[in-house]
Amino acid sequence: MTGHDHPPTTDPIDIGEKAPPFPELLGVDGNTYSSSMFASKKALVILFMANRCTTAQAYTERIDAIQRDYADLGVQVIAINSDDPSRSPSETYLEMVLVAKERNYSFPYLKDEDQAIARSYGAELTLHAFLLDQDRRVRYRGRVDDSPNPGFVRSNDLRNALDDVLAGKEVRVKETRPFPCGVDKFVLCPSCGSRLDL
Repeated sequence: MTGHDHPPTTDPIDIGEKAPPFPELLGVDGNTYSSSMFASKKALVILFMANRCTTAQAYTERIDAIQRDYADLGVQVIAINSDDPSRSPSETYLEMVLVAKERNYSFPYLKDEDQAIARSYGAELTLHAFLLDQDRRVRYRGRVDDSPNPGFVRSNDLRNALDDVLAGKEVRVKETRPFPCGVDKFVLCPSCGSRLDL
């Protein structure tokens, strides 16, 4: 597997396990980013997402708000697109650039061309969040919150986990199930067609 020594997997990395570093990935701003560039950050939020994923679209403002609200606390959101553009033409790097500009992303949006990073994390859906602490151990994985409709949110799962990690506490809920707008190696997402070939 290119860029790191972790074997391919479709199983999410375990809570408490050290997250695999990622090599240089091309961002929509034309710069390359690697996990080592964020070494000073107290926490990283790794989000696997896709351009046309309806769940990702619904969460654009909430993800931006998390980046804004937690930036001064040493948190960095990093979005990674691992969809195969040969199967999904709307997931090319050029389309990513257009989408990021249109939606005004305030965080790096990176292309995982060979799906190596998605495999190493075991990302299952195209809005799948992984929260890493300062030691880069996974402290939370799952959804951003409990409803794609912001008016119905009752549990801000990712924010709660961030608050716990930054306070040096045990994360109250360590894992949730992401919403089914993503894919595995066998089926396309029923709502948006997104597909990760893991």
